[in-house]
Amino acid sequence: MTAPVSIPAAPSASLTAPVPAAMRDAIAEQLAGIACEAGRILKGYHGSDCPHVIKPDGSPASLADTRSEELIVTALRHAFPGIPVIAEETSGTAQPAALFFLVDPLDGTRDFLAGNEQYCVNIGLIQGDRPIAAALAAPGLGRAWAAGTTAREAPIFEGRPGAFRPVRVRAAPADGLVALVSRLHGDSDTDACLERLPVGERRVASSALKFCLIAAGEADIYVRCVPTMEWDTAAGDHVLTMAGGRVVGPDGDTITYGHHARFYRNGPFAALASAAYCDALVLPQQSAVSYFDRRRAGGADAPKGA
Repeated sequence: MTAPVSIPAAPSASLTAPVPAAMRDAIAEQLAGIACEAGRILKGYHGSDCPHVIKPDGSPASLADTRSEELIVTALRHAFPGIPVIAEETSGTAQPAALFFLVDPLDGTRDFLAGNEQYCVNIGLIQGDRPIAAALAAPGLGRAWAAGTTAREAPIFEGRPGAFRPVRVRAAPADGLVALVSRLHGDSDTDACLERLPVGERRVASSALKFCLIAAGEADIYVRCVPTMEWDTAAGDHVLTMAGGRVVGPDGDTITYGHHARFYRNGPFAALASAAYCDALVLPQQSAVSYFDRRRAGGADAPKGA
């Protein structure tokens, strides 16, 4: 593999579209460094009584989210001046451009506040309507992923990514697929999709980590029919795609980004190790309401322990 072009962190590193393919792996590694630095902030709050509020949509936002986002936005604006940053907590209504960043400073906030270590930081660089460079850091697990034209994983040491190694999706196991399912956001549409596939095991996982576990060859499929936002998925989508997988919507086409008119909301999607699984997928056209949200709203038809 050709060595990636070095990307300095100074303002002179301004990028314009189209970004050459030879630069994308280096950009991804720089994003991984920023994500890991944000992860150091998150680790400092994890396991404590982190101050938080409940947003109008019912999801929590914590002081850890805010501090992480402040670091990421500052770092991106310094290293990549002029490129808009669309971030969950502070700039989720900003307009996209030919190049823009999608940032989730703490994906899995509810699990984070509950003490679960499967939370992550997501940073994706979008060109047009698809990611071209991305990074995720899972500080609680000590793992980071980066993808430009290749997908790679590194251990996290003292808040920095170590040496990266390539990752690749696996072939379908003979004893059935491993499907990753949400700890909190199950729904009947997702259950129906999985029942049409040769799933041998359902394994609980949180946050965008699910994309990376498939990319690393540790699982095979993740179906999501309840609402998500573009900053939840862009970075993981790119890591998985560069590892040989796909992320598709109800029509079987690759999902796209930068949909300001719909407030950056995703529709149903499936993250797949192999496009061969598409033939058996029947995704709904509209996002469902999760069992968790139905319970929170007082619905009586949600299963106990969902």
